[in-house]
Amino acid sequence: MNKLLKVSSNPHVRSQMTTSSIMLSVIVALMPAAGFGIYHFGPRAALVILVSVLGTVGAETLYWAFLRFVCGQKDRKNTVWDLSAVVTGLLLALNLPVGIPLWMAVLGGIFAIVAVKMLFGGLGQNFMNPALAARCFLLISFPARMTDFVCDACTGATPLAALKAGEQVNVRDMVFGFTGGTIGETSAIAIAAGACILLLLGIIDLRIPASYLVTVALFAGIFGGRGFDPNYISAQLAGGGLMLGAFFMATDYVTRPITGKGQYVYGVILGLLTGIFRIFGPGAEGVSYAILLGNLLVPLIEKYTRPTAFGYRKRGARSGK
Repeated sequence: MNKLLKVSSNPHVRSQMTTSSIMLSVIVALMPAAGFGIYHFGPRAALVILVSVLGTVGAETLYWAFLRFVCGQKDRKNTVWDLSAVVTGLLLALNLPVGIPLWMAVLGGIFAIVAVKMLFGGLGQNFMNPALAARCFLLISFPARMTDFVCDACTGATPLAALKAGEQVNVRDMVFGFTGGTIGETSAIAIAAGACILLLLGIIDLRIPASYLVTVALFAGIFGGRGFDPNYISAQLAGGGLMLGAFFMATDYVTRPITGKGQYVYGVILGLLTGIFRIFGPGAEGVSYAILLGNLLVPLIEKYTRPTAFGYRKRGARSGK
């Protein structure tokens, strides 16, 4: 009897990576952007990050306690320890201006965890990126505070706003990060360093980020009104939340397509939406809304990019006899 084969449900091929290890890798990869944000904007950036993370972790803990002790779900597992709430809080903070009131950061964290993640069943069930959904919620609710990037480090308009107004921008400052913007989006070098960590660890690949960035560059060159001017294209790629969104939020395992072709299609759609919002829209940015709209299209993308199972013909195809 000891030699009987054990049959279990799929998946049969398993990885050594766990949810918590993946989330820890993402946290480590976000440290360059977070660290530069604190260096550039000062100690208050660290305070916003801390409050945002505490808000998301606290919201998930309280929601778990409510289900367990009030709703009677005694077997409900506390998912705070998988570190996904920490990643959500960190990403939300990096998408916030440094001068935002701290209670807004907490409100955004509660919205991300409760309204977007937990009410839909928790990690793996949410249909859009919680951190970006919370950022858009705050943008709609408090547009003046969410677009106020004036601080001790920077007093002028953001590079994308200046670019949209027809002004020249310093691409070098944008690459290094000495510009206005949210806490984690200003330094393209810091974001790229974190992205390299994820790529080397095999957490993400270049399908979505590459197709996203290339599409934005082509769209800006064709419709931006300045042709393929290297300074203009570089500013579009390094400015705003594009780099942060392309490598850290568009690649979210839960809200991205799982098919290889679908990921390329997804990246192209995100690039087109971002280009439309930036160039033809009233605002200078558009990454957050582009990714959220792309999240809603994922089921449709997967439907039409699903590979044909081995041994089956596509409908209407000839047998070849």
